Amino acid sequence: MIKERLNELQQISLRVREHIIHMSGNGGCFIGASLSCADLTVYLYNEFLNLTKENLKDENRDYLFLSKGHDVPALYGTYVELGWLEKERLQNHLKTNDFIYWHPNRNIPGIEFHSGSLGHNISVAAGVALDCKLKGIKNKIVVIVGDGECNEGSMWEALLVANAYKLDNLLVVVDRNQFQANFPTEELIPLNPFDKKFEAFGCSVKMIDGHNFESMEKAFTQFPFSEGKVSVIIAETVRGKGLPSIEKRADRWFVNFKQEEVKQLIQELHGEAKATLTSETIVAR
Repeated sequence: MIKERLNELQQISLRVREHIIHMSGNGGCFIGASLSCADLTVYLYNEFLNLTKENLKDENRDYLFLSKGHDVPALYGTYVELGWLEKERLQNHLKTNDFIYWHPNRNIPGIEFHSGSLGHNISVAAGVALDCKLKGIKNKIVVIVGDGECNEGSMWEALLVANAYKLDNLLVVVDRNQFQANFPTEELIPLNPFDKKFEAFGCSVKMIDGHNFESMEKAFTQFPFSEGKVSVIIAETVRGKGLPSIEKRADRWFVNFKQEEVKQLIQELHGEAKATLTSETIVAR
C-alpha cells in the first residue's frame, strides 16, 4: 500500500517542510529538529494512527505524544496538511492572539499533552497506555522522543515501569538525528549502543531510516513487536533534512531568519537555489 501512496506522502512531507521554514522567521523556531522529524509525523498521521478530525475526543482513538516538544512546527505543519489546522494560523506563530509557539499547546485540536521540560512524556504516555489496557481498549499509544532527550533519567524509569506492566500497546519513536541542542550526542553524552540500552530496559527494538516511508511501513506494521514489551523504533534521521545548507549543523539548532532568507530556503528546498546564510542570522537558545 505504501508504494501506491509514496509520491503523495513525499509531496505532503515537502509541504510540511515549507510550513516549518516559514515558521523559522518572525521570531524563529527549532528548525533542524523539526525538519528531521517531518517524515515521521507525516507517516504516523497518514498511515499508522487511527486519528481523524472527527475522533479526536473518542477514547478508542490512538494517541500521539510529542515529547520533544520543540519539534512542534513539524506537527503543526502536518495538521495543516490533514485539514485540522488552518494554514493561515501558522502566521500567528509567537503572537499573543493564538496558541502557536515553540511548544505544543492543548488548545490546538490534536495536541494531547504539552511538553516543556524534556523527558516526561514517556511517563504520560505510559499512564495512558495502562489506562487503556485496564479498560480493554485496543489502541496504539505513540510517543516521539529525541535522542538527546534520552539523557534524562525519567525516560528510563518510565520504561522500567511500562515494561513491568507489560504495556505492549506503547510505542516509543526516537528521532535519532545525532544532536542534542547545539552539540553532537556522541561527543556530549554517548548513547551508543543505543538499541542495546533499550533492550536492557525490557523493550523490543527496531532501527529504521526515518526518511524512508517503505522502511517505516516495514517496521510500524509489525507493532507490537513482542507480546508484553514496549516497542521502540529508533529512526535514523538528519537534522535539517531537505536543506543541504543547514543539514547536520550544530549552529542551526534554533534559528530566526529574515523573510528574504526564508524565501531563499524555500527555493533551496525545491532545488532551485542554494542558500547562503550568515551566522548573524542565528539566534541560539
